[in-house]
Amino acid sequence: MAELPKNRFKAGIRSGTCQIGLWTSLPGTVPVELLSAAGFDWLVLDTEHAPSDPLTVLPQMQTMVPHHASPVVRPAWNDKVLIKRFLDLGAQTLIVPYVQTKDEAEAAVAAMRYPPRGIRGVAGGVRASLYGQVPDYLLRAEEELCLIVQVETAEALSRLDEIAGVDGVDGVFIGPADLSASMGHPGDMMHPEVVEAIEGGIRRLVEIDVPAGILTGGDFARRCIELGASFVAVGSDAGLLSKAAYGLATEFKQT
Repeated sequence: MAELPKNRFKAGIRSGTCQIGLWTSLPGTVPVELLSAAGFDWLVLDTEHAPSDPLTVLPQMQTMVPHHASPVVRPAWNDKVLIKRFLDLGAQTLIVPYVQTKDEAEAAVAAMRYPPRGIRGVAGGVRASLYGQVPDYLLRAEEELCLIVQVETAEALSRLDEIAGVDGVDGVFIGPADLSASMGHPGDMMHPEVVEAIEGGIRRLVEIDVPAGILTGGDFARRCIELGASFVAVGSDAGLLSKAAYGLATEFKQT
């Protein structure tokens, strides 16, 4: 019989050492295989703003097994069916988008837990239990599951304490893109008002001892780490490829 797989990402954000990650939206296993070996602590497998789904995420997670980077899956929505499917596939950490209230955070927690503590559907021979080889999976799964809720509007930030305080929420990810739009500055994630809101959110999460995360880059990523963010995605696969490709084309077309 097998042991319950350990969640390195969950242990990492509890350790006090900032976990450095990368956002991935390109479908297929080759980009994820390359990036898993690059030295990041975690990779987001995004299905909200990417053409991905459980059938494409499964081989990506399988590709990541030999490497250090932990898979963190973002479902398309705070939906109990989507959450159930990704958990059954073996995802141990989920980032649930657009959580606006305490009730919505509690709904996400319930979807992560088996009855009687939640509403996750029970299945036997799924990948999460190593196809039934973890004998006490139903009783112990929660130990290694990690729920990150995404707070990405000014309204949600105003309820940060009550959302972050829900039992079963392991961390809060601040989404700068939607936050900037909700504050009247769409596309301007470095607007002073947006920066102030993000920094205030991170400070508050540090004060109440809840891991804080964000996707950003450059000097502001370093600033968020200085403020105490526990998990920071410092770029994206599409962004890296686009920047390098345009730069290379420009270099040679100008010569």
